This record gives sequence, C-alpha cells and structure tokens, in this order.
Amino acid sequence: MQDKTLVCSDCGQEFAFTVREQEFYQEKGFENEPKRCPDCRRAKKQAGRQQFEITCADCGEKATVPFEPKGDGPLYCRECFSKHRDDEKGGSEVAEKEAA
Repeated sequence: MQDKTLVCSDCGQEFAFTVREQEFYQEKGFENEPKRCPDCRRAKKQAGRQQFEITCADCGEKATVPFEPKGDGPLYCRECFSKHRDDEKGGSEVAEKEAA
C-alpha cells in the first residue's frame, strides 16, 4: 500500500490519502475514499456548529462555546475549563482516599 493523491470535490486541490489514513478507513469498514481535503472536511464540520462568544469567568479572555449561554453559571475558556475539570477530578480522588 502507498499514499494516494486525490482531488478535493469542494476546492479542487490535490491532497494525500496517506497509508495510515487508508489503514484507518479499512479498520472502520469505510468503503469510499475521502472526497474532501482535510481543510474542507474541517470547514464542513464546523459550518453546522453555531458558536457563541463568552468572556472567561477566570481569566477574562474572550472565547467561543458551541452552546448558547443561559447565564446560570460561570463560563470558561478552553484552558481554564481544563484546569477546573482537572481540579475537580483531583479533588474527588482525594476525598475518596480520605473516606477509605
């Protein structure tokens, strides 16, 4: 097996369908090769998602979220959200260890 050069059905540019991607398609049972280049695939995927601008409750930076904020809790940028999620996971593990 070797890389294949395909032409994007959206933008007309050539793109590589790598051996690794071909193996992935085989593993998943996909019968058709991709019709769009990676950039057009990404754009198509994002086109259907409406984004809403927020101000991060921690750092104050502008960010976007894929849901309409209801105003019932703090909203975080991606980085601060990850920190809070990691803190919550760590905190629950500590509480579980102390309870044991």
